[in-house]
Amino acid sequence: MFLGSSFAFLNSLGVAMAFGYCGIIVGSILAGLVYIIIAIIIHFAGTKWVSKLMPPVIIGPTVALIGLSLAGNAMGDIVKASGDLVNGSYNLLGLLCGLVAFIVIVLCSCQKKVKMMRLIPFIIGIGAGYVLAAFFSIFGYVFDVNYLKIIDWSPLVNNFSVLGDSLASAGDKVQAFLTYPDFALIEGIKEIASGSTTIPGSVLLDGAGFAQVALAFIPVALVVFAEHIADHKNLSSIIGRDLIEGQPGLKRTLLGDGVGSIVGTVLGICPNTTYGESVGCVAITRNASIRTIFLAALMCIIISFISPLMALLQTIPSCVMGGVCLTLYGFIAVSGLKMFKDIDLGENKNLFVVSAILIAGIGGLVIKIPYQIADNGLVTNFISITSIATALILGIITHAIINAVEKKQNKDDEAISSGDEVESLITGAVAPNASFEINEEGSGEGGAEISEDVKAEANENAVQESEATADKTADATADASAETFVEEQQASETAKEEIPAETVKPKRAKKKTENTEE
Repeated sequence: MFLGSSFAFLNSLGVAMAFGYCGIIVGSILAGLVYIIIAIIIHFAGTKWVSKLMPPVIIGPTVALIGLSLAGNAMGDIVKASGDLVNGSYNLLGLLCGLVAFIVIVLCSCQKKVKMMRLIPFIIGIGAGYVLAAFFSIFGYVFDVNYLKIIDWSPLVNNFSVLGDSLASAGDKVQAFLTYPDFALIEGIKEIASGSTTIPGSVLLDGAGFAQVALAFIPVALVVFAEHIADHKNLSSIIGRDLIEGQPGLKRTLLGDGVGSIVGTVLGICPNTTYGESVGCVAITRNASIRTIFLAALMCIIISFISPLMALLQTIPSCVMGGVCLTLYGFIAVSGLKMFKDIDLGENKNLFVVSAILIAGIGGLVIKIPYQIADNGLVTNFISITSIATALILGIITHAIINAVEKKQNKDDEAISSGDEVESLITGAVAPNASFEINEEGSGEGGAEISEDVKAEANENAVQESEATADKTADATADASAETFVEEQQASETAKEEIPAETVKPKRAKKKTENTEE
């Protein structure tokens, strides 16, 4: 599972930026601590409570929703051209480049002869789409036709422009080839030492600011925890191994997520989350090797220090990435739909839960919690919970309510059933010995109500009579068995006495007859 920056924390980061780098660091560390605390709870309490809280009827549609909710982004990107300044909203040639990337990925994934092509279909697909986009873009820049400018090469140009600047320092020229990120921890230490923030418009973090940052990050971390479970269950279904109950186990994956978020924050990024795109890559390539994920992460770290490669990656047009996402997001959605095979949608309780999650998520239902109100009573800032998180919360609440009502109904049915059994015992015990009969309303023939003491006594008498009857039946059975045994013994002895001597010793009689004849 590949970890990356979580977009769910974007609004939370906006709140934290009002308190400088210290606010960002504190908020992200709190999010990481949420994962670690849940991992500790799971270590001691197990994962059964997690399965009860989020069964397949909730996880399945949520995973499908993750892919479906990203479909709009993929379709929006696949028709864009980075260099088209006039018609940037739609470009037919961009759509062609995206579809070429998509088709090449499909062909590489489905072919069986060259294994390497199945392992890197996305790189090959991106390369094919990029080459076609570059072909159109060259003509666009040569003849100055904006519609043909699919690729924007300005990041590469700007990166190397410093080399021709005579006024540029040696350090700036070195950064054209090697660079380094801004470490948030160093910036936070600078803020504390100087007593002022480096982010314009921000203030130093205080007690009230800490409360606002905590309120902005902790609820979102709980939601991302649910996405963590959904992604791992999705990956479990793909590789055929339970990653929640088995190895490495939910407690270890959460612990890694939490530690990664804290370390990543110190290095200058927002809290991490599991990426559904990596699950889609595993589904397509059938490569779930930990070594592959490690090498990919290591390559990403190395590339982040190489300026030309970073600039080259920035030139990949949106349309090509849209074609790639067409496969990735589709696989995520289909993986969630596969979980429906274990869900009986014929039952209304399951149908309502799935419907609530899908409609709320696809419809874009968002929860906005006001946390800052101006003097005039207007809300100035919100803590927003994404549509996926909102749909998940709605599904959990709906499932819990239905289960609670169902349990209550089952208890009522059991109580009615046991009441009918008691009434039948009372009727059988009292009616034969009483001068009245019990009617349906629990009263005697003359209309008198039967008291609880009478019912209890009748019930006790019935039980005693039943036990006495059972004892008599057992005694009678034992006596009958004894008599039968005696009769069989007598019959056997009588039969032995009636057997003639000739039949008892036939060989000796025959021998005696032969001697007489001689």
